[in-house]
Amino acid sequence: MRVTVDRDTCCGSGLCVAAVPQVFGHDDETVVVVRDPEPPAALADLVREAARRCPTGTIRLLDARAGD
Repeated sequence: MRVTVDRDTCCGSGLCVAAVPQVFGHDDETVVVVRDPEPPAALADLVREAARRCPTGTIRLLDARAGD
């Protein structure tokens, strides 16, 4: 899995940071940053849930298994 974000659409809700702080963080302006763009498989379900819950759809996941 590869994690990317569109920082221009982030509203700074912090849901992703609260859910998976190993993967997501905030910069000084509370805009999301990806700390680990290729998180371990053990975090995959949490990352998927964070992406699903993102209010602006800022988080994008590319699944290597699907050939994306």
